[in-house]
Amino acid sequence: MDRLDAMRLFTRVVDRRSFTQAAHDLDIPRSTATQVVRQMEERLGVRLLQRTTRTVMPTLDGEAYYRRCLAILDDIEDAEGAFSGAIPKGTLRVEVQGTLARHFIMPGLPQFFANYPDIEIAMSESDRWVDVVREGVDCVLRYGALPDSDLVARNVTMLERITCAAPAYLERYDCPQTLDDLANHRAVSLRSLTTGALTPFEFVQPDGIKRIEMPSPFSVTGTESFLDGVRLGLGLAQMPVFHVEQDIAQGRLVRVLPEYSLPPGPVSVLYPRNRQLSPRVRVFIDWIVQQFAATLPHRADPHDTTY
Repeated sequence: MDRLDAMRLFTRVVDRRSFTQAAHDLDIPRSTATQVVRQMEERLGVRLLQRTTRTVMPTLDGEAYYRRCLAILDDIEDAEGAFSGAIPKGTLRVEVQGTLARHFIMPGLPQFFANYPDIEIAMSESDRWVDVVREGVDCVLRYGALPDSDLVARNVTMLERITCAAPAYLERYDCPQTLDDLANHRAVSLRSLTTGALTPFEFVQPDGIKRIEMPSPFSVTGTESFLDGVRLGLGLAQMPVFHVEQDIAQGRLVRVLPEYSLPPGPVSVLYPRNRQLSPRVRVFIDWIVQQFAATLPHRADPHDTTY
């Protein structure tokens, strides 16, 4: 294995905190991975990794070497990708909320692969907050407010939201006419995986955003179960329009309080700050923005390049 490939292996071991996972990502035997890093340490004359039974951590020298390796590998990839005719290639590991994947990502994938046949996408679906560096993820697509982190966040679009409920719920509790009426209602709520907090209702008012916390006999962390709970008549909910428009068109859900606007929900793509974007990540992010712009006209700007 040449030095550049050894650097790629070493950075992957640090990212994944595991020889086994790094070897799996690069499709090489674990024994090869450990041998290459051992030879690298012998050549440099320093210990790069601290190994335990559960994880692998860089030493101080290892952390410094890791950052130098990242800079060198990024420069090489950018230099090679700058030549005309160079086609982005390689495996792209992305994490997407399932609802966003099915509505906005999946329909356009045939054309993406037609344009970039040398890119492979390994996509995971979840609503949890992902440690992109440790888990070897290249970028993450998320809906909603973002917690503070070291990741770079690029705004993709803002999704219109509405308040809605099932007809069965409104038959039992009546349809609210004003925000004060919500005191007599209950909600189906999304629960944060990181804090456990329930998402309050939000309404745009002349003096700012009004937040209302309501009794929530059913709360959930997943968006599909969230929607199912609303369909079953367990409470009022606030949802992005794209997620419920078919239910409303077919009468399974009803929009309530239409005269009260909701703040839009942001969609963002996130990636690590400590490395430049590889060509395959760059084209994928640009493509995501274009997908949302095509599906939601006037809600996304494909030329908003903030990375």
